[in-house]
Amino acid sequence: MKHYNVIVVGGGAAGFFAAINIAEQNPNLNVAILEKGKNGLQKVKVSGGGRCNVTHAEFIPSELVRNYPRGEKELLGPFHQFMTGDTIEWFENRGIALKIEDDGRMFPVSNSSQTIIDCFLNEAQKHKVDILYNHALKSISHSNENWVLETSQGDFSTEKVMVATGSNPKIWKLLELLGHTISQPVPSLFTFDIKDERIKSIPGVVALDVEVKVVGSNLWSEGPLLITHVGMSAPAILKLSAFGAIELAKKDYKFQIEVNFIKQSYDDCLETLKELKQELAKKTVLKSTQFELPKRLWQKLVLASQMTDETRWADLNKSQIEHLALQLTKAVFDVTGKSTFKEEFVTAGGINLKEVNFKTFESKCHKNLYFAGEILNIDAITGGFNFQNAWSGAYIAAKAMSKS
Repeated sequence: MKHYNVIVVGGGAAGFFAAINIAEQNPNLNVAILEKGKNGLQKVKVSGGGRCNVTHAEFIPSELVRNYPRGEKELLGPFHQFMTGDTIEWFENRGIALKIEDDGRMFPVSNSSQTIIDCFLNEAQKHKVDILYNHALKSISHSNENWVLETSQGDFSTEKVMVATGSNPKIWKLLELLGHTISQPVPSLFTFDIKDERIKSIPGVVALDVEVKVVGSNLWSEGPLLITHVGMSAPAILKLSAFGAIELAKKDYKFQIEVNFIKQSYDDCLETLKELKQELAKKTVLKSTQFELPKRLWQKLVLASQMTDETRWADLNKSQIEHLALQLTKAVFDVTGKSTFKEEFVTAGGINLKEVNFKTFESKCHKNLYFAGEILNIDAITGGFNFQNAWSGAYIAAKAMSKS
């Protein structure tokens, strides 16, 4: 049975980041990564459409934690220890410059996730971290001060172990056998499936700033909204899916949303439409796009308001104006299901956060057992926040694990 000082289970972002930092901080330790696949870092590869959304340009811990539907309270302390600026510095010290996009997302200047993957592989080699692929964990147990890990390729012993396998039901089951409690997983980042004539033929249209509410709940969000072939996506929807992950799962993803496309009150919109009726009297409503809405979306909402192609502003009656105000500020859509957001699988659920010491990311149930990343019941909205959780947790745990 081969022995290591430290074994990290999981060859993803958190696993590599932890292993590299452990080996760097204490070169006397022999460190290994056990990865069940034939290659690791697959989520890094597909993140950000293949560009790798490394983190988000939010530098105040109390503001950063607000992007985590689960983990907000627990991450405040860790973010004071290892924050966005530390992430940027870590990569820049290894020759990887990051850039900030208009929406705050941060990517390598190269625009390629391979840059991050190569960095990790090079650092692992430099610090003599053994990467053992095709090693699926089958059991984990404690024996004579050491952990014993049974894998598909043989058994290993280690003094300290980190589990960083992401959302993995098989690993959660093994941790339950050790006495940990698992919050049942449900999808967190997903788009809404909607079949509706108002959006049926306009995929690709983006409304830049909308407000979306789930009818009959306190769930709401705001931001850009993208109409897709199957329904709606973009930050306004994805934020709602993350913060409403548990509640929407209970509804079996069948519910109604109310969309305010112009972020004005119904009454204010009504007054504006009455003024436009006078100002644009001779023009057709269909061809007079207002409120900085995309033309095709405006036309769909007009046609859904008891009007035709030829209806002129001067001819609008009270009912038509009220209908248009409703479509603009309180448009209700039936959601019939969900679709995964690109290849970025994010799950709400995992190890109960009360069972983890967030000063070190060590288990409160077992000494020398650590966690990082989405194995914990922590998840975030899209935009680089899930990776920042991985970097912070892995770094803090590595600092604790590197002590002999």
